[in-house]
Amino acid sequence: MTKARLHPSLLEFNGAMGDMVFKKRGKKVYVSIKPRGTGEPSEAQINHRKYFKKAVNYATTALADETSRAFYAELAGRREMPVRALCMADFLNSPAIDELDLSKYGGRIGDPILINTSDDVGVVRVDVVLAETDGRVIEQGQAVELGAGTGNWAYSATTLINTGSFISIAVEAFDRPGHRAVLSANPAVGMTQ
Repeated sequence: MTKARLHPSLLEFNGAMGDMVFKKRGKKVYVSIKPRGTGEPSEAQINHRKYFKKAVNYATTALADETSRAFYAELAGRREMPVRALCMADFLNSPAIDELDLSKYGGRIGDPILINTSDDVGVVRVDVVLAETDGRVIEQGQAVELGAGTGNWAYSATTLINTGSFISIAVEAFDRPGHRAVLSANPAVGMTQ
Protein backbone atom coordinates (compact mmCIF):
# COMPACT_ATOMS: atom_id res chain seq x y z
CA MET A 1 0.00 0.00 0.00
CA THR A 2 1.30 3.40 -0.93
CA LYS A 3 1.62 5.94 1.84
CA ALA A 4 1.47 9.64 1.08
CA ARG A 5 1.43 12.78 3.15
CA LEU A 6 -1.61 14.84 2.34
CA HIS A 7 -1.71 18.58 2.41
CA PRO A 8 -3.13 19.65 5.82
CA SER A 9 -6.23 21.09 4.16
CA LEU A 10 -7.10 17.62 2.78
CA LEU A 11 -6.88 16.00 6.22
CA GLU A 12 -10.26 17.42 7.14
CA PHE A 13 -12.04 15.93 4.13
CA ASN A 14 -14.62 13.25 4.71
CA GLY A 15 -16.80 11.92 1.91
CA ALA A 16 -16.56 12.08 -1.86
CA MET A 17 -14.86 14.63 -4.10
CA GLY A 18 -15.02 13.81 -7.79
CA ASP A 19 -13.96 10.16 -8.19
CA MET A 20 -12.13 10.10 -4.84
CA VAL A 21 -13.60 9.01 -1.51
CA PHE A 22 -12.01 10.24 1.75
CA LYS A 23 -12.50 8.14 4.89
CA LYS A 24 -11.21 9.04 8.32
CA ARG A 25 -10.30 6.21 10.73
CA GLY A 26 -8.92 7.47 14.01
CA LYS A 27 -6.14 9.89 13.12
CA LYS A 28 -5.60 8.50 9.61
CA VAL A 29 -7.25 9.53 6.35
CA TYR A 30 -7.76 6.93 3.60
CA VAL A 31 -8.38 7.85 -0.02
CA SER A 32 -9.93 5.46 -2.54
CA ILE A 33 -11.61 5.60 -5.92
CA LYS A 34 -15.41 5.61 -6.00
CA PRO A 35 -16.75 2.14 -6.77
CA ARG A 36 -18.55 1.78 -10.07
CA GLY A 37 -21.72 -0.30 -10.45
CA THR A 38 -21.45 -3.46 -12.53
CA GLY A 39 -25.13 -3.96 -13.36
CA GLU A 40 -27.46 -6.50 -11.78
CA PRO A 41 -26.07 -8.16 -8.64
CA SER A 42 -25.35 -11.87 -8.76
CA GLU A 43 -27.02 -14.38 -6.41
CA ALA A 44 -23.78 -14.49 -4.37
CA GLN A 45 -23.78 -10.67 -4.07
CA ILE A 46 -27.43 -10.67 -2.97
CA ASN A 47 -26.68 -13.30 -0.31
CA HIS A 48 -23.61 -11.37 0.84
CA ARG A 49 -25.67 -8.19 1.18
CA LYS A 50 -28.26 -10.05 3.27
CA TYR A 51 -25.52 -11.41 5.53
CA PHE A 52 -23.95 -7.94 5.80
CA LYS A 53 -27.37 -6.55 6.80
CA LYS A 54 -27.44 -9.14 9.60
CA ALA A 55 -24.04 -7.80 10.72
CA VAL A 56 -25.45 -4.26 10.76
CA ASN A 57 -28.43 -5.46 12.82
CA TYR A 58 -26.11 -7.29 15.24
CA ALA A 59 -24.02 -4.14 15.71
CA THR A 60 -27.14 -2.06 16.37
CA THR A 61 -28.39 -4.55 18.95
CA ALA A 62 -24.98 -5.01 20.61
CA LEU A 63 -24.43 -1.26 20.89
CA ALA A 64 -27.90 -0.77 22.41
CA ASP A 65 -26.90 -3.05 25.31
CA GLU A 66 -24.84 -1.13 27.88
CA THR A 67 -22.56 -4.04 28.88
CA SER A 68 -21.93 -5.14 25.30
CA ARG A 69 -21.30 -1.56 24.19
CA ALA A 70 -18.76 -1.02 26.98
CA PHE A 71 -16.89 -4.20 25.97
CA TYR A 72 -16.76 -3.30 22.27
CA ALA A 73 -15.96 0.38 22.94
CA GLU A 74 -12.97 -0.50 25.12
CA LEU A 75 -11.62 -2.98 22.56
CA ALA A 76 -12.25 -0.61 19.64
CA GLY A 77 -10.32 2.10 21.49
CA ARG A 78 -7.32 -0.20 21.91
CA ARG A 79 -7.47 -1.20 18.24
CA GLU A 80 -8.06 2.39 17.09
CA MET A 81 -11.12 1.53 15.05
CA PRO A 82 -14.80 2.52 15.09
CA VAL A 83 -16.96 0.60 17.57
CA ARG A 84 -19.63 -0.23 15.00
CA ALA A 85 -17.00 -1.59 12.59
CA LEU A 86 -15.62 -3.85 15.33
CA CYS A 87 -19.12 -5.17 16.15
CA MET A 88 -19.80 -5.88 12.50
CA ALA A 89 -16.42 -7.57 12.03
CA ASP A 90 -17.13 -9.76 15.06
CA PHE A 91 -20.37 -10.88 13.42
CA LEU A 92 -18.77 -11.43 10.02
CA ASN A 93 -15.85 -13.51 11.34
CA SER A 94 -16.73 -16.87 12.85
CA PRO A 95 -14.65 -18.54 15.55
CA ALA A 96 -12.34 -21.47 14.84
CA ILE A 97 -11.09 -24.45 16.82
CA ASP A 98 -7.42 -24.63 15.92
CA GLU A 99 -6.47 -27.69 17.95
CA LEU A 100 -8.03 -30.46 20.02
CA ASP A 101 -5.22 -31.84 22.19
CA LEU A 102 -5.98 -35.26 23.68
CA SER A 103 -2.38 -36.05 24.67
CA LYS A 104 -3.12 -35.76 28.41
CA TYR A 105 -6.51 -37.48 28.30
CA GLY A 106 -6.39 -41.13 29.41
CA GLY A 107 -9.98 -41.77 30.47
CA ARG A 108 -9.40 -40.93 34.13
CA ILE A 109 -11.46 -38.49 36.18
CA GLY A 110 -9.76 -35.09 36.08
CA ASP A 111 -7.80 -35.77 32.86
CA PRO A 112 -7.72 -32.62 30.73
CA ILE A 113 -8.90 -32.21 27.18
CA LEU A 114 -7.17 -29.12 25.82
CA ILE A 115 -8.73 -26.93 23.16
CA ASN A 116 -7.13 -24.02 21.30
CA THR A 117 -9.56 -21.52 19.72
CA SER A 118 -9.32 -18.29 17.78
CA ASP A 119 -11.65 -15.45 16.91
CA ASP A 120 -11.10 -11.82 15.95
CA VAL A 121 -12.79 -10.64 19.17
CA GLY A 122 -12.70 -13.81 21.27
CA VAL A 123 -14.44 -17.06 22.01
CA VAL A 124 -16.86 -16.81 24.95
CA ARG A 125 -17.82 -20.46 25.51
CA VAL A 126 -16.55 -23.93 24.67
CA ASP A 127 -18.80 -26.98 25.14
CA VAL A 128 -17.44 -30.53 25.25
CA VAL A 129 -19.41 -33.78 24.82
CA LEU A 130 -17.97 -37.27 25.29
CA ALA A 131 -20.17 -39.99 23.84
CA GLU A 132 -20.24 -43.71 23.08
CA THR A 133 -19.78 -44.60 19.41
CA ASP A 134 -23.57 -45.20 19.21
CA GLY A 135 -24.20 -41.60 20.29
CA ARG A 136 -25.13 -42.13 23.95
CA VAL A 137 -23.68 -39.25 25.99
CA ILE A 138 -21.10 -40.27 28.60
CA GLU A 139 -20.55 -36.76 29.95
CA GLN A 140 -20.72 -33.16 28.86
CA GLY A 141 -19.87 -29.73 30.16
CA GLN A 142 -18.13 -26.44 29.52
CA ALA A 143 -14.40 -25.98 29.23
CA VAL A 144 -12.65 -23.26 31.24
CA GLU A 145 -10.44 -20.66 29.56
CA LEU A 146 -6.87 -20.78 30.82
CA GLY A 147 -6.31 -17.03 31.09
CA ALA A 148 -8.80 -14.47 29.84
CA GLY A 149 -8.58 -13.88 26.11
CA THR A 150 -5.91 -16.52 25.47
CA GLY A 151 -8.10 -18.85 23.42
CA ASN A 152 -6.70 -21.80 25.38
CA TRP A 153 -9.39 -23.89 27.07
CA ALA A 154 -9.39 -27.02 29.23
CA TYR A 155 -12.14 -29.49 29.99
CA SER A 156 -11.64 -31.82 32.97
CA ALA A 157 -13.17 -35.27 32.56
CA THR A 158 -15.74 -36.33 35.17
CA THR A 159 -16.26 -39.98 34.21
CA LEU A 160 -13.88 -42.96 34.28
CA ILE A 161 -13.66 -44.66 30.87
CA ASN A 162 -11.91 -47.99 30.27
CA THR A 163 -8.61 -47.91 28.42
CA GLY A 164 -9.01 -48.95 24.80
CA SER A 165 -12.66 -47.90 24.58
CA PHE A 166 -13.54 -45.99 21.42
CA ILE A 167 -15.45 -42.78 22.10
CA SER A 168 -16.47 -39.63 20.30
CA ILE A 169 -15.35 -36.23 21.59
CA ALA A 170 -17.20 -33.24 20.13
CA VAL A 171 -16.21 -29.65 20.85
CA GLU A 172 -18.18 -26.50 20.01
CA ALA A 173 -16.76 -22.98 20.38
CA PHE A 174 -19.02 -19.91 20.39
CA ASP A 175 -18.27 -16.22 19.86
CA ARG A 176 -20.32 -13.24 21.10
CA PRO A 177 -22.66 -13.10 18.09
CA GLY A 178 -23.44 -16.79 18.64
CA HIS A 179 -21.54 -18.27 15.71
CA ARG A 180 -19.98 -21.63 16.38
CA ALA A 181 -17.11 -23.79 15.30
CA VAL A 182 -17.27 -27.58 15.66
CA LEU A 183 -14.49 -30.15 15.86
CA SER A 184 -14.64 -33.80 16.81
CA ALA A 185 -12.34 -36.77 17.30
CA ASN A 186 -12.88 -40.50 17.76
CA PRO A 187 -9.96 -41.66 19.91
CA ALA A 188 -9.31 -44.97 21.58
CA VAL A 189 -9.10 -43.96 25.25
CA GLY A 190 -5.65 -44.15 26.82
CA MET A 191 -3.94 -45.06 23.55
CA THR A 192 -1.22 -42.88 22.05
CA GLN A 193 -2.90 -40.01 20.26
